[in-house]
Amino acid sequence: MYWKKIASKYISKHKYFTAKEDVCEMPNGHLVNPYYVVELPNCVCAVAVTEDDKIVLVKQYRHPIEQVIYELPGGFIDENETPEKAIQRELLEETGYSFTNVQHLGRVAANPGILNNFTELFLLTGGKKTTQQKLDDNEQIEIILLTINEVKQLLKDNEIVQALHVSCLHYGLNYLK
Repeated sequence: MYWKKIASKYISKHKYFTAKEDVCEMPNGHLVNPYYVVELPNCVCAVAVTEDDKIVLVKQYRHPIEQVIYELPGGFIDENETPEKAIQRELLEETGYSFTNVQHLGRVAANPGILNNFTELFLLTGGKKTTQQKLDDNEQIEIILLTINEVKQLLKDNEIVQALHVSCLHYGLNYLK
């Protein structure tokens, strides 16, 4: 069932985008040459609910698809950081909100045919605005606060297109029922 890796060489090595070319042998002896793998750090995202039951969404421009889209707050997990700490840090940086409760919902793989990372999914509740955003130089993030029904309508209208975030909303909204 498992493939044996015969050889591997990096064709790009960057903090957020590492690509390698593998040569693999399938159990029946067939060689897969090349097989490309993109390595990314694991990441986090969250359904974040404020004290007054609003869901915190963000809107930002995503250059690869050349669109401004609705998303959940989240980002990469730093080295030696737990997923729980990463999601709290990302929410504070991107939105300025702190949360009293953190519930892990699961993990998903965006595209395991080419990407090697996972996204940890969370539900955070008890959110309160405690500081200003602390954005990276390449970030422009608009904070959007919506009711659960408004978020459900966005999903119904296919207005949330980030697949990992749709997965997180699925688990988070079901957990809230």
